[in-house]
Amino acid sequence: MPRVFPHSLLLLPSLLLVVACIPAQPKVEARPVVTAAVPSSNRNTALFANQSPIDSAPVSPPTPPLSAIAPAKTEPPAWQIRKVEPSAVDVPASIYVVKAGDSLRRISERTGAGSEAIARANAIATPFKIVIGQKLKIPAGRYHRVGKGETGIAISRAYGVEWQRIAALNELTEPYVLREGQRLLVPSKVEVATMTHSQREAAFRLDIEDLITGSEPALATKAKPAPPTVSPARILPPTTPVAEPTEFAGRFDWPVRGPILRGFGKYAGGQQNDGVNIGVQRGSTIAAAADGVVAYVGSEIPAYGTLVLVRHGDGWISAYGYADSLAVTRGQKVKRGQMIARSGANPYTGEPQLHFEIRNGRKPVNPLSYLPSRS
Repeated sequence: MPRVFPHSLLLLPSLLLVVACIPAQPKVEARPVVTAAVPSSNRNTALFANQSPIDSAPVSPPTPPLSAIAPAKTEPPAWQIRKVEPSAVDVPASIYVVKAGDSLRRISERTGAGSEAIARANAIATPFKIVIGQKLKIPAGRYHRVGKGETGIAISRAYGVEWQRIAALNELTEPYVLREGQRLLVPSKVEVATMTHSQREAAFRLDIEDLITGSEPALATKAKPAPPTVSPARILPPTTPVAEPTEFAGRFDWPVRGPILRGFGKYAGGQQNDGVNIGVQRGSTIAAAADGVVAYVGSEIPAYGTLVLVRHGDGWISAYGYADSLAVTRGQKVKRGQMIARSGANPYTGEPQLHFEIRNGRKPVNPLSYLPSRS
């Protein structure tokens, strides 16, 4: 979300853009759900009172069970604690002849190129077997060696580029786990030098995709992520990688009880809501929609207010925006129906509600297609 400086008339266009980037607005009449896809740049934008939603649905969820849990404490995220020095090395293209005892990781250490990049350049599939005397193409590029506990978000900020650009360059996929010593391609100095001001600003502006793909600290070589905690009283350090569920339990439930104020999908003006906005009284219990592990709690994305992300396994993730207070911490294991927070209000309109999303990997899906009927 662009930064706004209200005392500068020169930045009035930026102010208007902020108004157009809020995921929710006052109530509108609900209509049947029709999933629609629009470019990601238009997602989670403001939906004004005179706009008619293309998709929404009037439903009434069951009341989730209450839980008397004291408000949880939060700590700064890993990318704020573990800053990254931009130490990338430019590697020229070359040919490497495989020697006895070589592996792709060892060749990566010798050449400075990423082992994954070498595998892609030579069409080497898992389990990445190579033979003595084999000639490998070493792809040219600017490579950053991932340090202990570094996150994708911190790496991208060190180089002043969007994390999603680096993730795309390296063809990263679920579960987006970085390893200490891994070499990542980063944009060239020429590409960075030609970036526009808005592109440079975007490198320091978070969205949910960044949290999903680039917020976990890198694992040490051969290490395993820590098991989740079972209570907010035991807080895992932000720099500790946390294991997520191995598989999805297969069921989502409603996180709150209330009417749908705004549905999923495309709205007039090309704007997009990546979830549903549910009307609730301020302070209402927000329940976990499914079993999982809390991946993030915080307010680094202003459009979502205080946000909770829960990983459910198999790439499934649920998001809960506009929380007023938290009952869980990052790395905590939760059960379906367990209280994770209390609801607040839209930070821009002041209207009490919950913004709720379900995602399959980075992709938002219509929650109403995965939640039980409320007829």
